Amino acid sequence: MKQRTTELPTTTASTRREALDSPSRRVRRAVRNRTTLVAAGAAVLAVAGGGVLVGTQPALGEALGVPTASPTSAPALDGTALDRAQAQATISSAQVVLADANHKTDTATLEQRVDALDDYRKLSGAALTNRIASTVAATQQVAEASAAQDKSDVDAQRAAAAKAAAEKAAAEKAAAEAAERARKLAAGNTVAGAKATASSLASSQYGWGSDQFQCLDSLWTKESGWDYRAVNSNGGATGIPQALPGSKMATMGSDWQTNATTQIKWGLQYIADAYGTPCAAWGHSQASNFY
Repeated sequence: MKQRTTELPTTTASTRREALDSPSRRVRRAVRNRTTLVAAGAAVLAVAGGGVLVGTQPALGEALGVPTASPTSAPALDGTALDRAQAQATISSAQVVLADANHKTDTATLEQRVDALDDYRKLSGAALTNRIASTVAATQQVAEASAAQDKSDVDAQRAAAAKAAAEKAAAEKAAAEAAERARKLAAGNTVAGAKATASSLASSQYGWGSDQFQCLDSLWTKESGWDYRAVNSNGGATGIPQALPGSKMATMGSDWQTNATTQIKWGLQYIADAYGTPCAAWGHSQASNFY
């Protein structure tokens, strides 16, 4: 006699969909679909055959009281066991986000959610799924806020670096310009430099040729030796043109005491106004010993 075997009833597709559409399962699917929170050391929950497998970390599987997934065995979780497995994975993921969060990010709410979910072994049903959902939401908020703060910090660092580079470049340019001005001033304050400046200005501004410059050269050689620092000990006449007082030359520039060019500009204008030409001024100087 053949032994009769009893076949296990199979679940039809419509019956299975109805089972997966229960209120508690809808909540769990919403939690799973809210965001993917898988990081180093976090639990991996794989939905398979209507249940959940704890992925390839034996210690975590033992801690949850469920077998570890393997290619040949796939024990399933459902109901409260599924919720608690999800709670453990959510806590693990939240802890990774907390550990990596930017120090400027407010993590207080997420820390409270993790603390509230920590007693998941004592919870079940809506109380547990609601805590999971709120922890997932808080984890996502912290992760997004931390990423935004990281970007803001990088942008601020780049802006600060660009500003520092621009300020450095501006300072170097200003220093180079100052050095060039000092070089030109020093060159212009020499006897040769002062004579070159006087010859150029006499020609360009007054139309005086080389004959007039020869008279000017003789006049100011006698008066000061073309020394912008010259001071007459008898009356106090100052500078290359021997202005009396020297402060008269301030009409040409506040640097009249240190800049031969400023003194020359004043002296040429004085000669043009008082004598008309350098040769006329030189003739008066020879006759009267002053001009």
